[in-house]
Amino acid sequence: MRLGPPIPTLRRMDALMDNYARFPVRLARGQGSRVWDDQGRVYLDFVSGIAVNTLGHAHPRLADALCNQARRLIHCSNLYRIPEQEQLASKLATLSGLERTFFCNSGAEANEAAIKLARKYYHDMGSRRRTVITATQSFHGRTLLTLTATGQEKVKRGFDPLPAGFVHVPLNDAEVLERSIGSDTAAILLEPIQGEGGVHEASISYLHHVRRLCDENGILMVLDEVQTGIGRTGHMFAYERFGIRPDILTLAKGLGGGVPIGCMLAREQVASAFGPGSHGSTFGGNPLSCRAALTVLDAIEQEDLLRNVQDRGQQLMQGLKALARRFPCVREIRGQGLLVGMELDRDVARLIELARGHGLLVLSAGAQVLRLLPPLNVSEREIDEAVAILDAALSRFTEEEQE
Repeated sequence: MRLGPPIPTLRRMDALMDNYARFPVRLARGQGSRVWDDQGRVYLDFVSGIAVNTLGHAHPRLADALCNQARRLIHCSNLYRIPEQEQLASKLATLSGLERTFFCNSGAEANEAAIKLARKYYHDMGSRRRTVITATQSFHGRTLLTLTATGQEKVKRGFDPLPAGFVHVPLNDAEVLERSIGSDTAAILLEPIQGEGGVHEASISYLHHVRRLCDENGILMVLDEVQTGIGRTGHMFAYERFGIRPDILTLAKGLGGGVPIGCMLAREQVASAFGPGSHGSTFGGNPLSCRAALTVLDAIEQEDLLRNVQDRGQQLMQGLKALARRFPCVREIRGQGLLVGMELDRDVARLIELARGHGLLVLSAGAQVLRLLPPLNVSEREIDEAVAILDAALSRFTEEEQE
């Protein structure tokens, strides 16, 4: 029987879809804040898997925990009670003050669950509230629902028709937000700091205003802490710095220290809308991912990493601001803890390339913002090294512009 033309033999890269603009580096191993490529070159890693590798690479505590858990039980599905899942949910409830947790695999899934929960909550109340307000320049994921929630047109092109029920408003503009609230508004979904959108921070006064508007209008306040949560800003959750608490909170990225896990936490009353069969995830909250998250949370506490994030974050900000005073192309340094952005007056792609050539991995947050996301246990010496490399890279960057 003829089955068609023979399948061509492809190089390994040719077998992958082209949906990622990859840097020309093949990473082979890591240790702490450093990684090595397959040619033996070493880099200081200030990408951390895009804010994922909370404890850096090959952390002994996490490696041992994963090996031990793999020997016991990796996966069994949510048809059964999972001790590690129950322990992690209890730990997160204690840390956040939000009583109920749903586990999934990623930030997009966590945000999708949050939007579904908000709509189901009002449906069960007999209300027609369905609309979710989000911010322009936000990023909430790449599923159809979460890319529609995202306030950036570039992620939506080519995916019409998009789901209805979203309104976008400028971050920190309280007047526009108030005018956008209607009788059908179910939730306001915000990132405390827009990581992918340029490292733009919601102001304290704005988030307090959002909390008050939600309370006065019967709207759910949802915070997307997929990137800012789990110590990234020097607090376990970024909202703690603002003195507020959301009705729904989403987490992922750094929670598993490199093992995929996401979760949505909610107040008891709101969480009750998810009864049996209303939502689910095959892999969500399996024993391996929950063991990873428990280990990360223990390490943050026992190794005093929140204090380290505060200290090293201040050190990094001071170092970058010193560079900003020396290089006119640097417009602004902003961020909190170890989520820091350097805005330039031009595209940063070449600067990222030059930094990589000097042994530092960084990434962008939009065309003109350099983003730095070192592990939470980065050292004082490594911060100094990164600033020195950026100094050299900026020097060459400006020289090239003048040639």
